[in-house]
Parts: sequence; C-alpha cells; structure tokens
Amino acid sequence: MVGGVGIGGNNPIRVQTMTNTDTLGVKATVKQINACAKAGAELVRVAVPTLKHVEAFAEIKKHVKVPLIADVHFLPEVAFALLKIADKIRINPGNFDEKQLAKLAKESKIPIRIGVNHGSIKGDMVEAAIEYARIFKENNFDDLVISVKASDPLSMIEANRLLVEKMDKEGMDYPIHLGVTEAGNASEGRAKSTIGIGTLLLDGIGDTIRVSLTEDPVNEIPVCYDILQAVRRRITKAEFVSCPSCGRTLFDIEKVTNEIKKKLGHLKGVRIAIMGCIVNGPGEMGDADFGYVGAGPGKINLYKKGKIVKKNVPEKEALKEFLKIVETSS
Repeated sequence: MVGGVGIGGNNPIRVQTMTNTDTLGVKATVKQINACAKAGAELVRVAVPTLKHVEAFAEIKKHVKVPLIADVHFLPEVAFALLKIADKIRINPGNFDEKQLAKLAKESKIPIRIGVNHGSIKGDMVEAAIEYARIFKENNFDDLVISVKASDPLSMIEANRLLVEKMDKEGMDYPIHLGVTEAGNASEGRAKSTIGIGTLLLDGIGDTIRVSLTEDPVNEIPVCYDILQAVRRRITKAEFVSCPSCGRTLFDIEKVTNEIKKKLGHLKGVRIAIMGCIVNGPGEMGDADFGYVGAGPGKINLYKKGKIVKKNVPEKEALKEFLKIVETSS
C-alpha cells in the first residue's frame, strides 16, 4: 500500500508520474501534483535530494491528496527522515546501508522501491536489483517494489523478463514498476514507451507504470492509460476503431471521428467503429458495440452489435442519429 493505493496483487495496474518542478518551490510543485492527479495520476514522485528538500516535501504533502513518493539518491539521512513523511521511497542501490533502511522502513511501515537505471549503475542492473532485494528480504522487509529501466525499450524488455525469472528462482514476488527511462518527447517518447511497457504488460509483467517524457508530466498520464487500454489491462474509456479512409470514402471521416470521440469518449468500455465504406466496414467493425459506416454518396448506415439499426441515413442527420442511438443504449 502506498498511502491508500494498492500496488500488485488484484489491484489495477497503477499510473504514476514525477514532478519536474524545483521541490523547494512548494507552490509550483503543489500546483503540478494536483494537475497530474486531476489528469488521472494515482501516485506522484518528487525529487528530494537534501534535508532542506525534506522540509519542502512535508509542506507539499499537506496540500495534495494523491500519495507522494520521495525520490532519494545519495544521502541516507534524507531517506531516514522521509520514512516519517513519505508514502513510499524510491532509492538507487549502492547509496545506503540497506540493513538499517530495512529496519527503519519496517518500523515506519513505508514501502521502498529499488529503482535501477541502466545509466546509473555499472554492471548487471538486474543482478543489482536482486542483490539489494535479498538484503531487504534477509532483514525481514518485504514491502518492496522493483524496477529495472533503460532508455532502449528492447534492453528494458529483456531486463524485466530476466528480472521475473530471477525473482521466481529467489522465491520473490514483488510488484514491478515499468518504464522506459529518458524516452524523450513527442512521438518518439510515446513510441518507445508504448513498445517497452506495452510488450511487458502483454507478457503479464508489470504492476505500476510511468511514461517518462521530456514534457509537462501531465502529458504522461493519457499515454499511460492509452497503453493500458490498448493491451486490455485496464479499460477506462471508450475505444474507437476507425479506418484510414481511401478513395471509396465519401464523407469526411476524420472530422466525424473527432466529433464522435469528443462526444462519446467518456463511455467506459464501449467500442465504437467509424468506417469509410461498406466494402470492409461491416466486417472490420463486427465486434464493435456501435458502428457508423459509409453506405454511398451522402448516405450512412448505423449499427448496433453488428446489426444495422438505421440504413441510408442522410449524412447531415447521421451524426445526430448515431449519438442518440449510443447514448440511449449505454
């Protein structure tokens, strides 16, 4: 449990992010955390490099409702102080007396994430994570989350698969945090994150995720949920199926798709298809709950559960009719 949020087991795969403000700027950090929480972040991590930052972290925590994770690297005294404040602490192996940290964490009942990044540790990062997990286990502390990250999604995938194998051999069953670290921004960062996180989720690996973008952290949240929805691990909104269109499409499918998404995106778990024509449309949208399919010049067929409910509806009336069918059936 991180605050009131469970990770692992039968809990949903959790979505988290990290602030990029100066932690000493309490007002700006609180504002960013609350914006992330509003966007759907269930956990937020904050950098806490010094004891002065610990004081700021404590003040920040008074003004937010989402559980806060403290990110600590080099100073053991900072980690020890945060055990009285944070909902969870993320450490990088090799910078602490893990035995002492395990003892104090057990007393405080605060979970620890052993976070290993490819660029911040020499040698085998999976073995490093396992080695430090052993220390905690030997000291009777099992409230751990483990992550092994790399900026290359293929390396990250391989590392996490190996981590699971080694955990199984060690009799360890800790939640795994997934992320492609330093993924970049824009389409490149989203593509890398989708490949790395999505592939492992399809393997059944991963209990909490973070998409690391060189952008406002608020932008990371929808990408997380898009990945979870695409791999069917967490359904939080409507799903839309739409064709790229071709010369057979006789209506503005891009405009219609955007309008339908705008009006119906809030419908959790509903699958909606917008198809350009009757050649492939009816078959490709067969498993959709509702379908909007071009039938000919100026005409649209409207479907529900694979069956036509209104045929050859004039294009000017079709969108309104389609929205009415969906809204009255959902």
